[in-house]
Amino acid sequence: MFDNVKIGILGGGQLGAMLLRYAIDYGLDVAVLDKDKNAPCARYTASFKVGDPMSYDDVMAFGKELDVVTIEMEAVNTDALKALAEMGKKVYPSPHTIETIQDKYVQKQFMQAHGIPVVSGVLVNNRAELRQYADRLPACLKKCRAGYDGKGVQMLNSVADMETAFDEPSVLEEKIKLEKEISVIVARDAAGNMEVYDPVLMEFDPALNLLDFQVCPAGLNDAAVAEASDLARKVATAMNLTGIMAVEMFIDQAGKIYVNELAPRAHNSGHHTIEAAATSQFEQQARLILGLPPGSAQTTRASVMLNLIEPAAQHKAAYTHALKEMVRAGDVHMHWYGKQGGKPGRKMGHITVTDARREDAIARSLIIKKALNEH
Repeated sequence: MFDNVKIGILGGGQLGAMLLRYAIDYGLDVAVLDKDKNAPCARYTASFKVGDPMSYDDVMAFGKELDVVTIEMEAVNTDALKALAEMGKKVYPSPHTIETIQDKYVQKQFMQAHGIPVVSGVLVNNRAELRQYADRLPACLKKCRAGYDGKGVQMLNSVADMETAFDEPSVLEEKIKLEKEISVIVARDAAGNMEVYDPVLMEFDPALNLLDFQVCPAGLNDAAVAEASDLARKVATAMNLTGIMAVEMFIDQAGKIYVNELAPRAHNSGHHTIEAAATSQFEQQARLILGLPPGSAQTTRASVMLNLIEPAAQHKAAYTHALKEMVRAGDVHMHWYGKQGGKPGRKMGHITVTDARREDAIARSLIIKKALNEH
């Protein structure tokens, strides 16, 4: 059915590796471009190419032999993707969508222009310019580019914090009275048909500023679920998205929902869909880049997803033993990413706990989390 369709993924990390597993189900010929020869994808495809997804020449050389190009990260050369699209190659998501997402200030302006509620923020180009906004503290400072997994975000509580703030273009955001952080994955095909996954509740590690665990369903009331889902649809429509997108949101203490950030690809907050939804986010991405309609996003089981973080060297053996014990339990699913050279604090995998009842999934996940934290 798709034997002659040549697919390429820019980026060879764990998101690409999980996408490859679903591409196998469709009999796809998939190539991957990454600058790390030991990237997780390297072991799963014979068409792994070493090259920089940010290099115009590398992306052009990679893409000219393909029919479809997709991404597993936003740090890619959009000029090359535009040129490939002009050559008749299909690029999902579109280069314009990726370009809008790559800069957090441009992303914020885009959402404001389309009536999507966001936390107010101003562009500051360097540390010297930042000092002009001392009256806005406390606030959150986000690098415009290259931030991921908690990197590129700083909380500024006092003028003294400005002395060690980012010295590059960043967005200074108002610090709201935050109640919850949620994420909604939306899938949209070229004809505008959409499937929206149930919102997930996200909890972050305060030290690493990295997603610690997430719960689905999120435990919101019906009105909040409907509002969050509608916002995800509105964003996908405004972007003219073909593919999938994670729409991260804030809910303040008054119940107001703001869109925080967007990721037009598979996302950490959608990992639970592998075991706990009718169609995983990775199968969804494969379907949509092939021109198929989106699959059902229905939640099939309650779930809790725990990120697995590389421990300090002296705790690694005990941590590994604890992991092996955890997966003895039923409905506990481990995904180890196979990253080379892990260092303490690096995301190395995840565990998803599923159950018929949300409360039971949470209770079981807390036992696992406690056991892992003890090691």
